Amino acid sequence: MNKKIITTLNAPAPIGPYNQAVMINNTLYLSGQIPLVPETMELVEGDIKKETEQVMRNLEAVLKAAEMSFENVVKTSIFLSDMGSFGKVNEIYASYFDHETAPARETTAVKTLPKSVRVEISMIAAK
Repeated sequence: MNKKIITTLNAPAPIGPYNQAVMINNTLYLSGQIPLVPETMELVEGDIKKETEQVMRNLEAVLKAAEMSFENVVKTSIFLSDMGSFGKVNEIYASYFDHETAPARETTAVKTLPKSVRVEISMIAAK
């Protein structure tokens, strides 16, 4: 097994015992990202669209650190604290993917998320 830890200063530093991403052979497993601004580690709050945009920018930074892009993403998991946010989150999320080649995905409502955020997204990408 060829395991490589992927890190970048352009995405939030982990807030627990995990890495931003792990590459195994040609598959990249991205940890869940929340709407933390990497430079300040402050949360974007108050607007679910802006929060989702920050999450997607964080994921994009990790993908770039692994020399990948959203085109490489094959699976995503979206976690919401309120399924009522689904439409707004989906609108921002969809802007990052071509509908014809969008990855597989599930969206789950959960009771709480780290730092009490409203959205967290993780991904799997492949070269």
